[in-house]
Amino acid sequence: MHCPYCRHPDSRVVDSREAEEGTAIRRRRACPQCGRRFTTVENAILSVVKRSGVTEPFSREKVIRGVRRACQGREVDDDALMLLAQQVEDAVRATGSPEVPSHEVGLAILGPLRDLDEVAYLRFASVYRSFSSAADFEHEIADLRRRRADSERADSEHAVAAAKD
Repeated sequence: MHCPYCRHPDSRVVDSREAEEGTAIRRRRACPQCGRRFTTVENAILSVVKRSGVTEPFSREKVIRGVRRACQGREVDDDALMLLAQQVEDAVRATGSPEVPSHEVGLAILGPLRDLDEVAYLRFASVYRSFSSAADFEHEIADLRRRRADSERADSEHAVAAAKD
């Protein structure tokens, strides 16, 4: 790492810490030539491979834009969208691969979006999964209802078990 002050081609790491919720490393460095200190931040690059084969850096902003379109007219606030984008990035990074197909990013969006807003989920899923008929919507709605019923049943069983304790 070149010193930004004297351009000496080497520096010594004085301190390292995680930054940005563990997605980056902040390093405090000292120049052996001029003695001045400076900070660097290292980010692990996560790339998305599109269907065309083109690779681009993962972008939370792009996830938010896509989900915001699906949420248009719905009462979904920006904080919820930012949290969803963080969940998507965490899920994609958890694969451990530096390059992830765009299809996997879409799959990572579906789960948190279903929990956030069912109507927005249906809109996003209809485009993402290329729904071609009303039957596709009916099938997805039936699946949503089944999941909601299962969740409510599990919640009530948990409440009963907690009451017995």
